[in-house]
Amino acid sequence: MKNLQTSDPKEHARNVGSGLQELIDHLRKDIGQLEEPKAQALFETSAEVLGGLAKAFSDYEKGNEAAWK
Repeated sequence: MKNLQTSDPKEHARNVGSGLQELIDHLRKDIGQLEEPKAQALFETSAEVLGGLAKAFSDYEKGNEAAWK
């Protein structure tokens, strides 16, 4: 993630969402390198949870949800 010098909350939401997506991609990539099923499940569950959080940041940024209007 970048260290932003703006007070625009949508820019910060975009920045955090991007960082979350990088972490999600990393977790999913690592699943293919792991042999232990419990570790694979942990990484996949983590990616799913972070995906929901990334969606919330994206929805806020785009104003997609009624709660953010």
